[in-house]
Amino acid sequence: MQSANQYISSVPLLDVNRGNHALRDEIVAALAEVVDSGKFLHGPQVTELETQLAKLCHTKHAVGCASGSDALLLALMALELEPGDEVIVPSFTFFATASCVDRLGAKIVFADINPQTYNIDPAAIEACITHRTRAIIPVHLFGQSAEINEICKIAARYDITVIEDAAQAIGAAYHGRPVGSWGQMGCLSFYPTKNLGGLGDGGMLTTSSDSLNDRLRLLAAHGMKPRYYHSAVGINSRLDTLQAAALLVKSKRLGEYSHARQSHASRYSAMFEQSGLSQKIGLPFQDPAAHHVWNQYSLRVGEGRRDALKGYLQQHSVGCEIYYPVPLHQQQCFQSKSCSQVNLPETDRAAREILHIPVYPELTSSEQHRVVDVIDEYYRQAYNKAVA
Repeated sequence: MQSANQYISSVPLLDVNRGNHALRDEIVAALAEVVDSGKFLHGPQVTELETQLAKLCHTKHAVGCASGSDALLLALMALELEPGDEVIVPSFTFFATASCVDRLGAKIVFADINPQTYNIDPAAIEACITHRTRAIIPVHLFGQSAEINEICKIAARYDITVIEDAAQAIGAAYHGRPVGSWGQMGCLSFYPTKNLGGLGDGGMLTTSSDSLNDRLRLLAAHGMKPRYYHSAVGINSRLDTLQAAALLVKSKRLGEYSHARQSHASRYSAMFEQSGLSQKIGLPFQDPAAHHVWNQYSLRVGEGRRDALKGYLQQHSVGCEIYYPVPLHQQQCFQSKSCSQVNLPETDRAAREILHIPVYPELTSSEQHRVVDVIDEYYRQAYNKAVA
C-alpha cells in the first residue's frame, strides 16, 4: 500500500481522554450535582441508570454493583452453590469469569470455543454437562454475542441457570434480542475500557426475575435488610452515585459509540481486503445473527508471526494488544485443580494467534490507514527476507 499517513506518528490502542474530553463540562456538572447533594451512595442517579439499562437490555430489573467482577460473583452467590457443584465457562476470557466460581468453592469446567467467533461453543458446553452442573456462563466476547439461543435451549433441557457475561458487549444483541436478557441473569462492566466506560470501576446485573432482583440487592448489601439485620452473608458491592452520574452522561451516546465502532470495523475489513492483507491474516468473523458492538477488532496471525507483528507495530508506535495470551486453564493458580486437565485445541490456538488493534469510537480514518499501512509494511519486509 502507498501510504499518505506517514505524518501520523502514533496510534494509541485506546484513548480514554479523547472520548471523555468532549464531555468534560457535562460530566463535571453531573459530578458537582452529586457533591452538592451529598448523596454519594444510593443517590437518584443510580436508580435512573438502573432504569435506563434495564430498558436497554429488555429486562425488568437492573442492579448496580461495584464492578463487572462483582456482578459475576453476586450472580453465582444468588444460586447458593454447594461444594462439588459445577459451572461451565470458557477458558478464553478474562480471569473474572472463572475466578468467581473458584472463590465460591464450586468446580470450574472449561469448554472450548468456536474458532470463528472466539465465543464458547454450544456443542462443547453440552459435552461438559453432568448431574452436578448448576450454571453456564457464556461470555459475549469482544462485543459479539455467543450463540445464546442455542446455549439457552441446552440449559433449559437440563434445568441449568445461564449467567451472561456481557462485560464487553453492552448494546449487543442476538436475533434482535439484547444480550443480558437471554439468561436468568446478565453481568455488565463499566470499567473505563468498556464500550460504556466510567471513571473507575462499576458494574450492573440484569434480570427479569423479581426474586433474583431481591436476592441480588440483598447480597450486594451484606445480606442486610432492614439495617443491621442480616438474613444472609453477602458482600459490600455498590455502584456509587458519582460513577452513575458520569455514566448517565455517557449512556446518552452509547448508540453513537457503537455505530462508530461498527464503522471502524467495516473500514478495517475493507482496507485489509483492498490491500491483500486478508490473504495473510484472518479477519474477524461476524455471526449474521449478531448485532456486534466491537469492543475489540481481532486479527488472526498464523505461521508463528503474531508476536513479531505485535513487536513491529509497537516499534512503530501503533497500539496493539493480545487478549488473551494465556488461557485460563493454563494459568498458574489453576494448575493444582482438575479444571486445568482439559484439552481445548481451539482455545490454545486462539491464544497463540490473536492480536487486537485500535477500534475505539474516536479513532480517525487516517489513524486506521496508518495501522493498516504498518501491518502491510511488516508483511512486505517479511516477504523480502523470505526471498532474499
